[in-house]
Amino acid sequence: MQTHFLPVLRNLVSAYQAFERYSAPDLRAMGLTMTQFDVIATLGNQPPMTCKELGEKTLVTKGTLTGVLERLESKGILERKLNPEDARSQMIGLTIKGQKLFERVFPAHLQHLGIAFNQLSAGELEKLSTALQTLTNTFK
Repeated sequence: MQTHFLPVLRNLVSAYQAFERYSAPDLRAMGLTMTQFDVIATLGNQPPMTCKELGEKTLVTKGTLTGVLERLESKGILERKLNPEDARSQMIGLTIKGQKLFERVFPAHLQHLGIAFNQLSAGELEKLSTALQTLTNTFK
């Protein structure tokens, strides 16, 4: 059994954990989890979308998404309406309160992330992006 990929796997997991340690406290200070932010950021400035579309555009698994949507709906941040094109599905969108939250937290969190990412050159960011896309494609 070849395990020459283990250092890459270790670095990938370590990078994601470091990202979470940097990102999550900033979001918690704004009253959000990383998953809630992902959903709000995906729905912000967008027309309502189906749950399936939302799941495809976020990093959230279907099982987790249901609970997150329920919590955000109970807080008045998003709303669900029947899909006029398919009564079996719902359209999910931000409420006015949710859109205002998006407009406050999205740029603030991008600025926070920029502090870290701006330490990398444009070339480094491009190489990282290409390498991560290559890795993603190996699992398809």
